[in-house]
Amino acid sequence: MNCAFHFCFSSSKSRSFTPRALSLSAASISGDTGVIHVVEKEEDLNWVLADGPHPPYMILLDGNLFNRKVLMQLKGTSRVSGLAVSIAKPNPPQGFSPGLKCPNDGFGVYSKDYGPQYAHCNTTVWNPVGSGLSYEDFDFPIFLLEDANETQVIKQCYQDHNVPRDGSGPEYPLCAMQLFSHMHAVTSTVTCMRRNSIQNTFSINPETVCDPLLDYNVWSTLQPINSSGKVDREQEVIIVATRIDSHSFFWNIAPGAESAVSSFVTHLAAAEALHKASDVHSLQRNVMFTFFQGETFDYIGSSRMVYDMEKDKFPLRLDNIHSFVELNQVALRNGSVLWMHTDPVSWMNESVQTQVRNLLDILSNSSVGANVTLQEAGYSQPLPPSSFQRFLRARHIPGVVLTDHQAAFQNRYYQSMYDTPENIRMQYPEGLSPEETLEYVTDTAKSLAEVATVVARALYRLAGGANNTSAIQADPKTVTRMLYGFLIKMNNSWFQSIIKPDLKGILGDVPQHYVAVSSPVNTTYLVHYVLANLTGTVVNLTKEECLNPDKTPNAEKELYDYAWVQGSLDPNSTTRVPYCVRSTVRLSKALSPAFELRQWGSTEYSTWTESRWKEIRARIFLVASKELEIITLVVGIAILVFSLLATHFINAKADVLFSIPRDPGAVAY
Repeated sequence: MNCAFHFCFSSSKSRSFTPRALSLSAASISGDTGVIHVVEKEEDLNWVLADGPHPPYMILLDGNLFNRKVLMQLKGTSRVSGLAVSIAKPNPPQGFSPGLKCPNDGFGVYSKDYGPQYAHCNTTVWNPVGSGLSYEDFDFPIFLLEDANETQVIKQCYQDHNVPRDGSGPEYPLCAMQLFSHMHAVTSTVTCMRRNSIQNTFSINPETVCDPLLDYNVWSTLQPINSSGKVDREQEVIIVATRIDSHSFFWNIAPGAESAVSSFVTHLAAAEALHKASDVHSLQRNVMFTFFQGETFDYIGSSRMVYDMEKDKFPLRLDNIHSFVELNQVALRNGSVLWMHTDPVSWMNESVQTQVRNLLDILSNSSVGANVTLQEAGYSQPLPPSSFQRFLRARHIPGVVLTDHQAAFQNRYYQSMYDTPENIRMQYPEGLSPEETLEYVTDTAKSLAEVATVVARALYRLAGGANNTSAIQADPKTVTRMLYGFLIKMNNSWFQSIIKPDLKGILGDVPQHYVAVSSPVNTTYLVHYVLANLTGTVVNLTKEECLNPDKTPNAEKELYDYAWVQGSLDPNSTTRVPYCVRSTVRLSKALSPAFELRQWGSTEYSTWTESRWKEIRARIFLVASKELEIITLVVGIAILVFSLLATHFINAKADVLFSIPRDPGAVAY
């Protein structure tokens, strides 16, 4: 049987002075093989680690036992050749997070030089259920089984052949499994990037062994700016930010419902609501909506944008930033409370304190009359892990991070495969069609729309708006569509209608939000086109004019981006009605500066890489006993020797054995 698995990939980096590995599960180039043993309770491990007579074992592990305690017992023993994990259903009630207790530790703003008392989560442990499994090095492959039918096939094979009888080992033949997931990269980013460099320098056909994690940040502005020029130094811009990537222990399994999707969906809804205000183009300050990629991996996207601003490679400078508002995890609020986090170190600066105080007051006042209550987390507590920290490393900027937690995360499944729609309480009535589900407004959508409304109204005030803000209202219907598309099914009618015709292939069934090494990834594309759809304008241009704005009079291509999108299906046919969208949405590179600077061991910038591989597969089969294998080998050798001797004898006596007898009636004269 060949199974479809999600595997634990090799992704490595150098951190501080010690090379670390993310989800590093080494595998033999020819595959790893072992006798299957099902582990459904901790006592079952005794057979694998000590009692079982047929090592090495390939373990089928119940998802509820996939934790640090169990994996540390398996790590380092030669009696385990691999691990297949069946996903736990329902989600583990105790929580599960393979990330660190202090996410992105060492790459935020707090260090021995800036707020040392807050460094390394000394004051607040943000992710208390974090096990750090994603940062351990395992010398055997680890696969995830999501399909219950495949899990049952393996269990049935185990029950038929491998179940111990009365405490003694089962008889042959035994059911075995082989996993193929050989990774080309080794040790660390420094090692693999050096090998890449040597290959590229001296080899005619270089073979790359690892690639940097990279993608694109998505950004747009309330008022158009020249994307190829520079904003005037006097122009003040408010940055609204969130991250759009997530992660789990397993490659390409990154639902990120609470850790990423809840915040960037709220951000998108706030952008739409603010753009609908009548006087946005006359506001004193501009607003920049920013969606960072790669933030899970030591702030790749935000550190790159700060770097580009410092090097004059971005339209904005750090000096243009008036204030910073970040949406973090916002879906799991206790009651109606949303917490406002500020930096206690910059708070000591009187001028920054005044601006932060004004920012907090505007946010609090914007929640009056809404079903959201904003409260201050306190000045003695540091900022939670956030993109804002990378901007603070560059300069003191007034800013606030909005979260649903005052201290430790409410999210018990941070950076795991269990951070699913169920984690943020998304529920639908039974019997709905896909189209009805897309349009059904959930309680979660209503709740996030309320947060988006408060944020949009606050941004309006921060930008200098003086009119009544009651008309600024986020649309729960838009929010529910986005939640469905980004968490349940990307290939839906709304997403189909707002993307370019040549991008239909990005609409996979199961949404994932891993940053990857090939870019842009699906999430980046979709955030780009959703933002353009919600904040842009439909313009009366032909396809030719839309695709070539340089040749179109008054297109102002330096200020706007143009996209020819598929449009919705015509009600009376199967054809679509395409149209042209003009927006201020842009992409900027989200590649760590460490790779441009060739500082592969940097402690200033992220240095995450992903290993390359060629073949990922698995199979189960029956194996015979060693004795039978030896007997088969000996008999085979004996037959071979006998065949060689017989061939030699026949060849030597060929003239006798194969001579043609004379005809007795023949007479010679």
